[in-house]
Amino acid sequence: MLTDALKKRFDDEIKAHKIVIFMKGNQLFPMCGFSARAVELLKPLGALHTIDVLQEPDVREGIKAYSNWPTIPQVYINGQFVGGSDIVANLASSGELKKLVDGQA
Repeated sequence: MLTDALKKRFDDEIKAHKIVIFMKGNQLFPMCGFSARAVELLKPLGALHTIDVLQEPDVREGIKAYSNWPTIPQVYINGQFVGGSDIVANLASSGELKKLVDGQA
């Protein structure tokens, strides 16, 4: 359930950091392959801010409602929802991911 407090927290986190990943685990110890893949693709492009959804069940469910996206990880770049690891991988392979991070897309 997405409460007003959670929505504000998500808004604040996404605005405060260039790259935000809501993921299972953290960038040093991802707890699923999809989260690890997202970190691997994004880490060379800048500082990551990760939020471990396994530590907070309300965040895990709330972020799905916030983005209207059913899976984890969820990647936000420059305040915009990008998608999950498959979308990030497709953007990386096309060269669009770096442009997106650099604000050129």
